[in-house]
Amino acid sequence: MIELMECVEKEIKQILLNLKINVDDVKIVECNRPELGQYQYNGIMALAGKNGYKPQDLASIVCKKLQECDIIKEASVAGVGFINITLKISAIIQQVERTQNEIDKLSAPKNHKIFIDYGGPNVAKTLHVGHLRSADIGEGLKRLARKLGYNVISDVHFGDWGRQMGMVIAGIEELMPELQFFDPNFEGEYPTESPVSSEDLEKIYPQANIKAKEDEQFLDKCRKITYELQNGRRGYVALWKLFVAESMRPVMKTYDFLNVSFDLYEGESTCNDLIAPMVQNLLNNGVAHQSQGAVVIDVGEPQDKVEMPPFIVLKSDGAAMYSTTDMATILSRQNRFAPNEYWYVADNRQSLHFMQLFRAVKKANFVEPNTTMIHFAFGTMNGKDGKPFKTRDGGVMGALTLIDNVKSAIKNKMSDSTENSAEICDIISSATLKFADLSNNRETDFIFDVDKFCALEGKTGPYILYTTVRANSVLNKADVDDVDKYALIDIDNSSYIDVLLNIIKAPIVLQKAFEQKALNIICDYLFVLSNSFNNFYSQNKILSELDVGKKKAYLKLCKLVSKINTEFLDILAIKVPDKM
Repeated sequence: MIELMECVEKEIKQILLNLKINVDDVKIVECNRPELGQYQYNGIMALAGKNGYKPQDLASIVCKKLQECDIIKEASVAGVGFINITLKISAIIQQVERTQNEIDKLSAPKNHKIFIDYGGPNVAKTLHVGHLRSADIGEGLKRLARKLGYNVISDVHFGDWGRQMGMVIAGIEELMPELQFFDPNFEGEYPTESPVSSEDLEKIYPQANIKAKEDEQFLDKCRKITYELQNGRRGYVALWKLFVAESMRPVMKTYDFLNVSFDLYEGESTCNDLIAPMVQNLLNNGVAHQSQGAVVIDVGEPQDKVEMPPFIVLKSDGAAMYSTTDMATILSRQNRFAPNEYWYVADNRQSLHFMQLFRAVKKANFVEPNTTMIHFAFGTMNGKDGKPFKTRDGGVMGALTLIDNVKSAIKNKMSDSTENSAEICDIISSATLKFADLSNNRETDFIFDVDKFCALEGKTGPYILYTTVRANSVLNKADVDDVDKYALIDIDNSSYIDVLLNIIKAPIVLQKAFEQKALNIICDYLFVLSNSFNNFYSQNKILSELDVGKKKAYLKLCKLVSKINTEFLDILAIKVPDKM
């Protein structure tokens, strides 16, 4: 599509230059009235008057010259000087045949490394809907970058360290003080199974958190346990490892459902041994300094319009914070991977933290000055009332609860006779949730309407899946092995041509989505392509077409749509079921 559009733009520019009309840039756009043409040039009116022409006269001259172009079927004047352009089908087909090569060029391996941090589940806490957004967006950005040839390393970055771990251990000790983990004199082997389930942990942490706020003595106990854990007390470390693993089971179940995976499954604890020498080094080099007992880094810059708070490395009581572990984690990642870019996917509320963090690590020379560091912020997923999802008792809705709601809605729409219905239901439900999430602008809040996004019509995951399954079904019924060798031919069929025109957009969609880091661009394209294919499907016979050349061209069209849909859905981490 880029080549065709650029060719037409260059042709128009050359025609104008031959008329002694200077023009810096010529841009054509898709025509908003398809019955008049495929593309439109709207620049004539701005050029006509100052060059001594009436707009319609100049447009007529340009159109006459455009008719001589090998790729243009028709050029006509509309209104006071708009130029509508229709391309020859043969030129469109040639561009379709170049489309895969263009994608392959975009996908060529690049000597450029990206480290992406997304997910961020906390131990002993239920995943909420915000974690779904982080997982969906992060996985999609990772896959998009890999599709375009970048070397990408991903990490889930568990929240498995800090005072909350001390609170969990203290909470468990309150319930089961007899456990060997709490006996400082125990020298034997500790149990290999967690004494608490993930369901227990979801109750223990909030209860301990409330008690710590109300009971100063209990809070001191939590602080002491945290200190001893971070300094390697044997029983605490053994217990911590067990309940971390137990807590991650439902998390991994959710990630499996979302088709999300990571190269690294590390947590804040991974960098614990780096913290003490890192802090000392920051102080020795004058990067950090003491302020009211805390260790801080001044990260304000002259161009700041508002005062930037200092970045806190250690609290006044010497305790590490997630700011501490985030900084040490970057130091660890830089030593091991030295990426060209760091991407962090987290909600909008973390924007200040990441701005401070990025400035701090650059001031400390942990990364190269030209290292790109980006926080991909996102808004909230809200209910029909426009407010963040809540449970019936007013708490934040858990991710698994929302997933179950979507599954229930999808199951109600499925036929009971569908083979492998449970597996297919999971695939469709995951697609429903992910496509609804990713089809919206990442940075804005949006309303998740279960009924709306489960529909088989409209811009929904099920609709895109249904289209892909439909195309695959046609190919399966045709029962031929060499569809890739079939040729597209010149057929005067508007629905056929419309699909071809959408197919040739694929490379620019990938490029634009990556440049803007906007997965909704891919979703929009999948909807447009699927719409055009379903329109073609409803207006034409495919399997019963008697003209052999047409039939082969139509089957080739089905194969191209299926291939693009499947590849682009895979970027979004959405699987395609065998049937629906």
